[in-house]
Amino acid sequence: MARRLTASCRLCRTEGDKLFLKGTRCTSSKCSVVKREYGPGQHGQGRRRKPSNYALQLREKQKAKRIYGMLEKQFRNYFAKAERSKGATGEVLLQLLERRLDNVIYRACFASSLSAARQLVSHKFLKVNGRNVNIPSYQVSEGDEISIYGTENQKKEIRETRKVLEDRGVPEWIEVSDEKLSVTIKRLPQKNDSGREIQENLIVELYSK
Repeated sequence: MARRLTASCRLCRTEGDKLFLKGTRCTSSKCSVVKREYGPGQHGQGRRRKPSNYALQLREKQKAKRIYGMLEKQFRNYFAKAERSKGATGEVLLQLLERRLDNVIYRACFASSLSAARQLVSHKFLKVNGRNVNIPSYQVSEGDEISIYGTENQKKEIRETRKVLEDRGVPEWIEVSDEKLSVTIKRLPQKNDSGREIQENLIVELYSK
């Protein structure tokens, strides 16, 4: 499977925004966006021209793609699926991205970053409705119950992560049980549930050209 090789902090500096790709480091003084408020590379501190409409659309697409940890082909497939679905294409796209299993684990604060959440999924630490699932892109549905299984030490580590991340909060569309170490999908996510500032209309405009 294709992997992204670019350094995470470099991606945040390129977008000029925190994408929270490195967990707790992003909320500390070590965050590269805080330390260097300019783009990466030798021309990062140079004067930048006002971006064109196309540049704004491209940057918004790149930002969304990087937040959810995907490459271009996979992201474009999500857009094509959203375009074929009923409802506003941009809102359906965000819903599909939020419903990814690795994102649900990240949003439930079982992992400090999306890459850590993806590792939990791919290493078979999860069951969905009692069935083993190790596909990060698996789409959860309303009423699904996701449970963590593994050794007691592994469960203890996840509980400690939950405690460290308790200030981050959990979105309203999922319910987390610390006792069972499980997640229940109460309803499907809506546009305002993503918790990220993504202008989905710019992505739609870009792909509609």
